[in-house]
Amino acid sequence: MTVCRRSWLAAVLAACSSMCYAADAPKPIKAMLVTGGCCHDYAKQKEVLKKGLQQRANVEVTLVHTADTTTAARFKMYESPDWAKGYDVVIHDECTSDVKELPYVENILNAHKGGVAAVNLHCAMHCYRIGKDDWFQFVGIQSSGHGPQKPIDVTFLDRDHAVTKGLENWTTVNEELYNNIKPIESAKALARGRQDVGQKVDDAVVAWANEYGKARVFSTTLGHNTATVADARYLDLVANGLLWSVGKLTPEGKPMPGYQGTGVEPIDVNTLKPEPDPK
Repeated sequence: MTVCRRSWLAAVLAACSSMCYAADAPKPIKAMLVTGGCCHDYAKQKEVLKKGLQQRANVEVTLVHTADTTTAARFKMYESPDWAKGYDVVIHDECTSDVKELPYVENILNAHKGGVAAVNLHCAMHCYRIGKDDWFQFVGIQSSGHGPQKPIDVTFLDRDHAVTKGLENWTTVNEELYNNIKPIESAKALARGRQDVGQKVDDAVVAWANEYGKARVFSTTLGHNTATVADARYLDLVANGLLWSVGKLTPEGKPMPGYQGTGVEPIDVNTLKPEPDPK
């Protein structure tokens, strides 16, 4: 065999090997991140979350954002029963407590009942107060309010759960500690928060795992301030929750093979360039 033919054969084999690997490589998790509404810097936080999650997991994050900063912010997609079609998981990070139309909310819930996984962050727990406990059954807890912004001492409760495996207790910057009016029976508490508010110390569950219909649901009430959202410890927790919700987290708390991210680096929120809002 001539040198030329050897080189040609080697190139063909290398190309075939590369094509086979690409065919076998896991497809990215398809996630929708919904942000907007009252009281938070969602314009920055959506960029932090997208970058931080993609550093930690093989996930393709699609942003759905509204510039409406009121508690009545709405998302057109929720008017369709098929709004979540094609997505593996939806990250609810909206703050819209005054949106209460039952068909609109039922469209959201039915997608998750049918098996679309969910991650609920912070004010998502205070959304869609329709006068029934449907939303609380989904997120996994009923919460009605919060105290002042002060540091929260976060303590992980179940060290053997995949979401919390290897994570260390930590103290946040100034944050809001959401109260716990009624935990849902299907929810498994993963972390508690203690906050010294001066005359007393408040204590509440701040992260948990839930089952809703055919879906796994991870929720945390942490994440009011952008400094918290950009904290590597917060992003580690949320990324683990996302991977767990879609069944791609090992019992050791690591991404399954092929679902690792691009590599963790500190996030400077001042250098992030917002993506244009979808039209």
